[in-house]
Amino acid sequence: MTGEQQQRQTVQIAYSPCPNDTFVFDALAHDRVPGAPTLDVTFADIDITNGMAERGEFDVLKVSYAVLPYVLDEYALLPCGGALGRGCGPLVLTREEGVDLTGRTVAVPSERSTAYLLFRLWAADTLPDGVGEIVVMPFHEIMPAVRDGKVDAGLVIHEARFTYQNYGLHKLADMGEHWESTTGLPIPLGAIIAKRSLGAQKLLLLADSIRTSVRAAWDDPEASRPYVMEHAQEMDPAVADQHIGLYVNEFTSDLGEDGYAAVRGLLTRAAAEGLVPPLGPEALSFP
Repeated sequence: MTGEQQQRQTVQIAYSPCPNDTFVFDALAHDRVPGAPTLDVTFADIDITNGMAERGEFDVLKVSYAVLPYVLDEYALLPCGGALGRGCGPLVLTREEGVDLTGRTVAVPSERSTAYLLFRLWAADTLPDGVGEIVVMPFHEIMPAVRDGKVDAGLVIHEARFTYQNYGLHKLADMGEHWESTTGLPIPLGAIIAKRSLGAQKLLLLADSIRTSVRAAWDDPEASRPYVMEHAQEMDPAVADQHIGLYVNEFTSDLGEDGYAAVRGLLTRAAAEGLVPPLGPEALSFP
């Protein structure tokens, strides 16, 4: 097999149908990145891809940073393609303003999510007696459950930042604001990981290909629009644009020093609270 044929081998990848992921991967998924691997794409919400990673399924996955301590023996963190940023953190929503969450029931989309880690770190700093029951439910059910009084509060992510007022809900706290004010670092949300068994050459090629795909989307945003809107689950195009603007930024192109500091800072703090296993010293190394 020639080097060109090896490069063109198909890679199994799973990422979400959210606009930031389809925007990032549009050029790569549609074979518009010269020399890049061919992608066999599966769409799955991040709670599903987190489980896939823990079972060792798929070559490349978009996952929560919160799941990294459980999978980094088998997967490497790619230095690009993920979601970090400022002013884009998860929100805690309530039906009434100014609710004290001590002992209250909180709905969350996953206990293996970055949003949940940020919430638990916020609660550790602001609710000395802790919250009550944590209820895991599908993301799209959380705001209706809070509105209908089935739970006292809900932890929401992504486009809910722009739509929660449509449900008559109030923002109790912004997990990103708390994280940024206490660390000065960007908020780590979603990561791209790839199997270490692909080998260093393939991992480097993947990272370069993802960077090229991101730059192509920035250079010609309209080229990605059909792919974005096809999978945006009836999202308003203006909301999809806000979503992309918030979650696709310089850290998507390259984590850089601040990005790696944010990831290590989140997982170190979470380990100190007993929320995740501690990271080894070389766990985030690439390739």
